[in-house]
Amino acid sequence: MNSIIRWNPFREMATMQTAMDRLFEDFWHGNWPNIPEFGRWETPALDIHESDTAYTVNVPLPGIQPDQIEVKMQNGMLTICGEMPQPAVEANTKVVVQERYYGKFSRSVTLPQSVDVDQVEARYENGVLTLTLPKLPDAQPKLIPIKTSELLRSKN
Repeated sequence: MNSIIRWNPFREMATMQTAMDRLFEDFWHGNWPNIPEFGRWETPALDIHESDTAYTVNVPLPGIQPDQIEVKMQNGMLTICGEMPQPAVEANTKVVVQERYYGKFSRSVTLPQSVDVDQVEARYENGVLTLTLPKLPDAQPKLIPIKTSELLRSKN
């Protein structure tokens, strides 16, 4: 069944604002893709998918233990932070190439709709943190039945 979804310019603007925020954040922190500054890592990449009932957030965090990750929701803002330990270098060796990131990281995103914080689930599997953030019932779409004149006449 096909459904018609009305275009919402404010949602498009919120998406653009998020992209611009990320661009400026990366610029000020020097986090351009494939140009790590001494291996420092401050903003991990993430994917956010939305359904009618929830958001799903996937964040690749390889090599980090789940107890080194902190996830917070406050006033519609999701914050994921932690620290990747710096890899140890053995004595009498020198680093020729070091492309893996290390250090403290933090990533915050504002979600466009309210989330039921008590029902949020977090899983960490194979180096990927997956968050399921159910929307509050008020934020979920509702199907409104349309009455026809035949139905109205039969009730009278």
